[in-house]
Amino acid sequence: MSAPLIVARDLHKSYDQGRVPVLAGVSLEVCAGEMVALWGASGSGKSTLLHLAGGLDVPDSGEITVCGRDPRNEADRLELRRHHVGFVFQLHNLIADLTVAENLRVPALADNRPPAETTARLSELAEAVGISHRLDHRIQDISGGERQRTAICRALMNQPQLVLADEPTGSLDEATGDTVFALLRTLVRERGITVVLATHERRFAEQCDRQLRVRSGRIEPA
Repeated sequence: MSAPLIVARDLHKSYDQGRVPVLAGVSLEVCAGEMVALWGASGSGKSTLLHLAGGLDVPDSGEITVCGRDPRNEADRLELRRHHVGFVFQLHNLIADLTVAENLRVPALADNRPPAETTARLSELAEAVGISHRLDHRIQDISGGERQRTAICRALMNQPQLVLADEPTGSLDEATGDTVFALLRTLVRERGITVVLATHERRFAEQCDRQLRVRSGRIEPA
């Protein structure tokens, strides 16, 4: 087994000055090269846990390291988001007025990557997920499945070690959702990327290397 890429110990998180508890003592480890499902109902704490791992939020208490960095620290959070972690969201969060290619360039521009390197990487990823023919189309002019494929490419642009996918199939029809999930699983196998997938669909959780049941802010045996 590879060394842990994520190590969390006794994480607590609440909102509204403690009146809305979300995570209640979560501990977990995720090793490099795994595809791990956080499976549970909406509101169980899955998304919050991903946000803490990706440095989009910080815990109230507890310890967490991701790719050897502490996302509770501002400098480490920036480092994680730029170089080590990619995000795929349920509603893709792409920029509608930009083309597919322009959206894919955004992470590389933020990291000051050389234009030639960015173009080569963009072409490689677009070919891998089957959207090469859509690169000059605006986001608002492509299908939901193509948008999620674009979001996956964007998450991979800066060659992250870890992809955090938050209900990436939640807004798609069943067939398109199956295609997007299969794409994520293929990327894990072929590129050695670690994926943590939050999902409420057990059929996807069962196809991952491991599934962790999230219920009422705690992790239970699946």
